[in-house]
Amino acid sequence: MNTYLELFLSFAKIGVMTFGGGMAMLPMLQREVVEKQGWATEEELLDYFAIGQCTPGIIAVNTATFVGRKEKGIGGGIAATLGVVFPSLVIITVLAAFLANFADILWVQKAFAGIRVAVCVLVLNAFVKLLRKNVKGSAAVGIFAAVLAGAVFTGISPIVYVILAAAAGIVIKGLEAKK
Repeated sequence: MNTYLELFLSFAKIGVMTFGGGMAMLPMLQREVVEKQGWATEEELLDYFAIGQCTPGIIAVNTATFVGRKEKGIGGGIAATLGVVFPSLVIITVLAAFLANFADILWVQKAFAGIRVAVCVLVLNAFVKLLRKNVKGSAAVGIFAAVLAGAVFTGISPIVYVILAAAAGIVIKGLEAKK
């Protein structure tokens, strides 16, 4: 049986290893929440992640809250949320105390440059996994292409794309169901 401590520690492990924000954490979430703990299916996790992107706040915090709430109610949501936030709070506090003293050191600058490249790879990996699992069929490819083109070539808010894609999904699935 899952305990609050298990939720806290699992999400703290994700929190301490997540560099680059929410998209970079998706592979770690998938491994820990779906494969190791079995707290959610892959589809559920992707739904939580999508909702977490559409709601105010940090994706990692929102997703942890959803998973924790599913497992242990409100207390589980709080435990998972605290778990994912705690490592960052500690790391940021320590870095803030010392970073100003070391930011001009060449090897520190190079380390951050390397970390940024690694984060790009993690985000790309999460993108490819999401693409493979969710963009299936000509309707999904069409929605994907339209949103991608809009996001690249316009300055429209991502919220508009999410709403329009949801509406398109409802219409397309409704039409498919009638066939």
